[in-house]
This record gives sequence, C-alpha cells and structure tokens, in this order.
Amino acid sequence: MQQLDVSVETKTKDNVFVRVVVSVQYFVLPEKVYQAFYYLSNPEEQVTSFVFDTVRSTVPTIILDDVFEKKDDIADAVKKELSTVMGDFGYDILKALVTDIEPDEKVKDAMNEINAAQRLRVAATEKGEAEKILKVKQAEADAESKALSGKGIADQRMAIINGLKESVDDFQKSIPGTDASDVMNLVLITQYFDTLKDIGSGNNSNTILLPHSPGTIGELSDQIRQAIITGVETSKKTNQRG
Repeated sequence: MQQLDVSVETKTKDNVFVRVVVSVQYFVLPEKVYQAFYYLSNPEEQVTSFVFDTVRSTVPTIILDDVFEKKDDIADAVKKELSTVMGDFGYDILKALVTDIEPDEKVKDAMNEINAAQRLRVAATEKGEAEKILKVKQAEADAESKALSGKGIADQRMAIINGLKESVDDFQKSIPGTDASDVMNLVLITQYFDTLKDIGSGNNSNTILLPHSPGTIGELSDQIRQAIITGVETSKKTNQRG
C-alpha cells in the first residue's frame, strides 16, 4: 500500500484561491504486476497529474463556504477518476481523502472578521432585547405603583372625610343649636393653629409668617372647606370609574 499527498492550488467559484491537499492510497493489483511495472515509469507523477486535473475542474464550481462542506464530494471525484485511469496500468485506488483546505491568509482573516462581526451583532441584538424587557417591566411597575399610590391617597381622603362627618354629627348631638358649618369652622381653625404650632416648633424652620386678621382666617376656612368638598367629589368619581 502506497500513500501519496498531493497539494493543489486552485480557486473557487467566487474567485478565492485555496490550497487543497489530497491523500491518495493506492496499491498494485496482483494480477496486473506486469502492467504496473512496464506501463508506467513514474506512477506517482501520473497520480499527481490526475489529482491536479480533477481538483482544478471540481473546486472552481463550488463557492468557498461550500468547499469545506463538500470535501467528501471532491475526494470521491478524485477516486473515481483515478480508479478509471490507473486500473489500466495495474493500480487500484483504495481511498482518496481531502486532508486540508487552506484559503489565502488574507481571506482567512476576512472570514474571521465577518464571523466576529456577526457574533457581535447577535450579542448587541440580545443585549438590546434584554434592555427593552427591563425598561418595559420598569414602566409597568412604575404605572402600577402610581395607580396604587393614587388609590391610597383617595382612600386616605375618604377616611378623613368620614372622620370629619362623624365628628360633626357627634358635636351637633352634644351641643344643641350648632350646625355643620360651625363645627367645620371650628375643626378647620383648630387644624390651622396646630399647623402653625408644628411649623414654629421645628429647629430648622425658615418659614416667615405674615400677620393676618380674623377675617382672613374666615376666608381661609372657606377655601379649605371648598378644597375638601372638591376632594370628596373627585374621590367619588374615581371610585365610580374603578
């Protein structure tokens, strides 16, 4: 059994030069020893010539990316051609193998850059999708938080209104002759002075209080009362929508 390694330089269908190494395993047929000895003076040159011819007629029909996938087809074509020709000279071809495919160095570098760019593009796409999902989730969480906060404020205001209503009812029952307006004015003025007290008791307070008359306090109570009424109506509408 003999093995001959043949290196062939050729180009692909997309005009890329490659070096293809084909290993041919062959032996002399026992019944054709005479032909093998006298018909060919240099069988290795004959095998090499046919390998060159077959590779250079097969690879140019294939693009570079497919050459690596179709190396078995190239090897089969070489074996078929050699078996037909070398059989008449007393040789049989056991196997033909494409053992190496080496594109030009610049082409390899370009292929690696293309592959790296594709992987970077995929990574950037995946990263963008991940960031998109995070932003969507954050937006959903923010919207839900705001909705719950709004509901909490509405419930708080409703509780204040209900508490004031109970206080007014109890005050009217305890002191005959008073109406709801009197009670509300008293509650508002009390809260007003409590607020002033809290502001003045702060160690770091920089608030300046301007002098005002009792009439101003009356106007203030009217404004607060109107604000509460507006808050009640808003809470009712919110609950109805919910």
